[in-house]
Amino acid sequence: MTNTTGPLDGRVALVTGAAAGLGQEFAVALAEAGATVAGLDVADQSATARRVGATYLAVAADVTDPAQVKAAVASVAAQHGGLHVLVNNAGIYPPIPFEDTTPDDLRRILAVNVEGAFYCAQESLPHLRRAGWGRIVNVVTGAIFVGPPDIVAYTTSKAALVGLTRSLATAVGADGITVNAIAPGLVRTDTAARSTGADGGFERVAGMQRIPRVGEPADLLSTLLYVCDPATSFLTGQTINVDGGSAFL
Repeated sequence: MTNTTGPLDGRVALVTGAAAGLGQEFAVALAEAGATVAGLDVADQSATARRVGATYLAVAADVTDPAQVKAAVASVAAQHGGLHVLVNNAGIYPPIPFEDTTPDDLRRILAVNVEGAFYCAQESLPHLRRAGWGRIVNVVTGAIFVGPPDIVAYTTSKAALVGLTRSLATAVGADGITVNAIAPGLVRTDTAARSTGADGGFERVAGMQRIPRVGEPADLLSTLLYVCDPATSFLTGQTINVDGGSAFL
């Protein structure tokens, strides 16, 4: 696949956690909308590169390491002549009972899900400001609205990202930069299946939704493109819930 003319033509986008799952789908969707896309991950990104095409830039970095993030963002901006869109997608969600969550468990979840997004936004911001236009998208979870009992630490970390979204939106609104969050429900990916059991609990969750089917990665793409679109310039600090209606129950 090669980049095509679209609403993001001429823009450079960086997606964290781009090796597989939602991150890979986000990278492909942004490229199809015209963006030049880079991905940041600790895992091999060859599958994403094959789908996006020759313009894809795969950068190996750990989002929990500020030095690695700094070098990765600088590399993307240098090779592509700037940066305009950051999608903070990297995250982990081990289903650990609250009583069994160790300090190390909690620190690891917060480091990846919160600190990683913070560092990536911090390093990306000068480039977005220099461009005079930017979009930061934080991927959170619909779980923050329903409070499932088996992922307390994960839900806590993603709720923190909502706070980051709102505060950062206030800080950068005058710079032509918007900051929004997307809150997916349980979406069918290999990562979700590994993290939440043999069948991922997909059918069980689907039965609790207003829209009683399993969420798929494609269900999130229109929302991602909407918040990244240059025409969506008056929406910021918002968390858009895309969970099939679970939060209404």
